[in-house]
Order: sequence, then structure tokens, then C-alpha cells
Amino acid sequence: MLVKLRRFLLLLVSLFLIFIFVLWYMLMQPVIGSVTKADNIETFDPSKLKNTVNIIVNDFFPRDGAHPENMKRCAQYIKTEFLKASTRVSYQRYVVNQQTYYNVIASFGPNDGERIIVGAHYDSAGELPGADDNASGVAGLIALAEKLAIAEKSINNKLTTRIDLVAYALEEPPYFKTDQMGSAWHAFKMREDEVGIKLMISLEMLGYFSDQADSQQYPVPLLDLLYPTKGNYIAIIGLFNQGGITKKAKTLMQAATRMDVYSINAPRMIPGIDFSDHLNYWNEGYPAVMITDTAFFRNHAYHTADDVPERLDYEKMADVLSGVFNLVSQF
Repeated sequence: MLVKLRRFLLLLVSLFLIFIFVLWYMLMQPVIGSVTKADNIETFDPSKLKNTVNIIVNDFFPRDGAHPENMKRCAQYIKTEFLKASTRVSYQRYVVNQQTYYNVIASFGPNDGERIIVGAHYDSAGELPGADDNASGVAGLIALAEKLAIAEKSINNKLTTRIDLVAYALEEPPYFKTDQMGSAWHAFKMREDEVGIKLMISLEMLGYFSDQADSQQYPVPLLDLLYPTKGNYIAIIGLFNQGGITKKAKTLMQAATRMDVYSINAPRMIPGIDFSDHLNYWNEGYPAVMITDTAFFRNHAYHTADDVPERLDYEKMADVLSGVFNLVSQF
């Protein structure tokens, strides 16, 4: 009888350990072994990123839904920057409360076939500077446009997939998680037109990092046992059932950045998992991830007047974009 009890307990412990291992693997999608660094890693200019963030923050303030004229001027600025890199630039206009707002789209690579969408919202939360949230993401889009244009025109053109860069209006409250979001309009149009999307990437806050102890928090207790407690890494957020996509994205990013890249695949009930434009592509059935410095889980200036350009680390932001470029050009 004692032998049977021991066997039963051993079986329970074994099943529990297997469950923990499977849960850990699905959650973190670990990359086994070292990642081979990419050849000819694209580098980004931190001073250009800083200049773009300052322009967006200072020249179009305030840039929220209550100030549609400033939003329009910001969209025009983004379009002008995109036109320096691509002849395929357009607006997607839509109307909310009798006001017109604009998504700005620039395309690279083939005209046909599946595409990769890289998006970032350009509005701020109310009358706030919104440097990290999300001038940093838009600065990333503009910098990516310049690099994609060079890649497209090079002899060894590696852009075998169409890449659309999309700057969205109205991500912030009171529009968040409504059909008035710019990304909701864009994602719906993609589904209506039966466009195939290999991956949507939301660039949501790319510029704040900290080497201080306990500078990184998490939405669920015990996650700090699996992830760093210092906010000095970049994160990729994916859905629980899309682990393979997230793992591939993480591997491609890590191959071209010096920064540590961590990922999490979790259900949408976890706070923060769907807190950006990627949620609207999930709603339309498309694969999507968010690339982020983890927002308010690290940056305590989130949605405050302290979210100013001076707080951002443009060297690290440039390093992140090297990884993003490798991801979008090789996925």
C-alpha cells in the first residue's frame, strides 16, 4: 500500500512539473541556444530619433482627438516624412463626431501578396506631451521608412514581402477599445478587402529604459521570478495561442540588437496584453504582436506631463529599431 501511495505521489509531482514546464514554455517561448547574429545589421541614428520625437511633441501640441487641427498637421508631417522614402503614401480618412481624422500609410516592397503591417499611433492622451507614448513609436516608423527605402533600392533587395507602415489616429481614451480607433478602421478595411497579413507589429512606447533595481513591474504576481526586475530590456507581447509567431519575432529581433529581448504569450485577460493597436488585428483574426518598453509597468511618467523627450534613451531606442528592421525584413 505504501509503495502504491509513493508511486501515486510521484506521478502527481511529475504531472505538476510537466504542467509547469509546458506553461513556462508557452508563456515565455524561450529560444534554445545562442542566437546567431544577423549579417549587415542596420544601425539607426539616435540624434534623428531625438529630433523627430521633439518635433512631434512640441510642434503639434496638443495632439489628441479634441484638437483635430493639430492631429491633421501631425498627420501631414508624417506624410511628408514618408514621402521622402516612398512614392506609395496615402491617407485613410475617417470621421468621428463630425471631425475627420487620418491614418497615414507608406508601402514598400512588392505590390501584391501577403504583407507585414508595422503601426504606431501618433495621438497623445489628452493635453500631454506623450514623448514615449507614443512619439517614440512614430519616430520609429519614420526611421524605418528611410531604411526600407534604401533596402528596396539596393541591388540585393531583401524585401520579398510588402511592408506597410501605418501611423494611426485616436488610439488613446476615450477612443481606446472602440471602433473609432484608427487601427480599428485600418484592420477592418484589411479584412473587408481580404488582404493577407503575415504579421502586424504595434510599436508602442520604445524609448524608456532603467538599470535601477526593481524598476520593472508586472501585471501578475510571480512574473518577476521569470522576467528581469530591471527595466532595461525590450518586450514582445503576443497571444497565448500564437507562441510560434512570437518566438520567431523574438529570434529575429535578438539577432540584430544588443539589448535583451523578452517575450510573453498570454490571454487577453492579463492587464496590458491588449493595450495598443494590435488588439484590433486580433479582433479581425490576424496575427499580431506589440513591441514595447512595457509602458506603465516601467515608465511612471505614462499619461502624465512628465512624459517628455528628455527622459528617453535614444541610443537604446536606436538599438531596438535595428532589431525591428531585421524582424520586418526577414519575417
